[in-house]
Amino acid sequence: MLSECYTCVNTPKKIWCAQFADAPSENVPCSTTFLLLDAQSVKNTDMAKEKGYDAGKKVSGIKGHLAVDTLGLPHAIAITCANVGERQGGLLAFERCADNLNTVQAVLCDGGYTGEHFSSGVQEILHEGVEVQIAKRNEQHTFEVLPRRWVVARSFAWLEQNRRLWKNCERLLNTSLQFVLIAFIALILKRL
Repeated sequence: MLSECYTCVNTPKKIWCAQFADAPSENVPCSTTFLLLDAQSVKNTDMAKEKGYDAGKKVSGIKGHLAVDTLGLPHAIAITCANVGERQGGLLAFERCADNLNTVQAVLCDGGYTGEHFSSGVQEILHEGVEVQIAKRNEQHTFEVLPRRWVVARSFAWLEQNRRLWKNCERLLNTSLQFVLIAFIALILKRL
C-alpha cells in the first residue's frame, strides 16, 4: 500500500535557502540540478497498522524513499510499506514533488534503480532532459566508497539520530512522513 504523502518537501528547503543561499528572493527559487536517490527500510513496532516485508533486507516494516541534493537536504520524500520496490517508491517521491523539481538535470541512484522503465518514468514525471545515472558497485567485491552516494546515506543517518525515527512506531504512513519532515526542519534550524 502506498502512502498518502505530503505533497511537497518545501519547508526545509525554504528555511535553508533563506539563510544560506547566495541571493534568494521570492522570485528566484532555491533549486538544485543534481539529486541523489535512495531507499531505506525501517523495522516496525507492534502498533503499526500498515507494514510490508522487504525480502532483500529481511525487514518487516516501512521503507523511506529520499531524494536529496549535494548538501543532503531533501527535495522529494515518500514513505511506503517495505514491500514496495525502490523503483516504484522513487517514482512516487518524484511524482509527489514534481512541481518543485523542474530544474533537475541529473539523478544519481544505486543498482536498485536500474532499468529503462525507471529511467523513462523519471523523464516522464520531471522532464525529458533528466539523466538517470546508476552508480555501479565494484565487481571484485572489495569495499569502495561510491561517488557522492555517501550524501544520501548521511541524510538517513541524520534521521536515525531522532529517537522516534530509528524504528517505526507510528500507526499510519503519513504520520511517519510528517515526523521525517519535522526531523529535517529541526536539523536545519539547529544549523542557523
